[in-house]
Amino acid sequence: MPGSAERHHELAGLLAGPVDQVAPRLLGAVLRHGDVAVRLTEVEAYAGPADPGSHAYRGMTRRNATMFGPAAHLYCYFTYGMHVCCNVVTGGEGDPSAVLLRAGEVVAGIEVARERRPGSTDRDLARGPARLCRALGIALDHDGTDLAVGPILLEPGEPPATCSTGPRVGLRGAPDRPWRFWVTGHPTVSTYRPAKARTPRTTA
Repeated sequence: MPGSAERHHELAGLLAGPVDQVAPRLLGAVLRHGDVAVRLTEVEAYAGPADPGSHAYRGMTRRNATMFGPAAHLYCYFTYGMHVCCNVVTGGEGDPSAVLLRAGEVVAGIEVARERRPGSTDRDLARGPARLCRALGIALDHDGTDLAVGPILLEPGEPPATCSTGPRVGLRGAPDRPWRFWVTGHPTVSTYRPAKARTPRTTA
């Protein structure tokens, strides 16, 4: 296995450039944690202060601070107060762009992933961002992990023959930006859902 310096060099090349160009390069890459490895089949790009859909749109907070650090680190956050989702930071210091890892195929450690996701079909083990984290055993305290050093590693992989692009899932900010990328026709890709319209409050 290559050393951390070589892995840093590999990831620097993979993650260099505007986030909407970087995101599709992650399709086919493998995220590995312990015995479990997931090949990525669906991702979304987020461009920081230039992107109303990004957690970093309004600046740095305690929650999103990892996004403002160096590339090739893992940004983890809670959603709905119960699920963890993870992103690969792609920008340089102070340039908080990141790629949300939406779905993948378990390619190693499937028995461990099944134990973490009891009752799931193999197709659905990592189909969706929270499920992907659960299958890999990624928790909120993995926020800031250096993906070249571990314990969670990002390994460049064979790019897919074809990929598709469309709007990101469930966003009110910049909902039409086609920054969701997925392996065309792959069964592990999650279902697209637009954002729900907000009901205006009425006054008595």
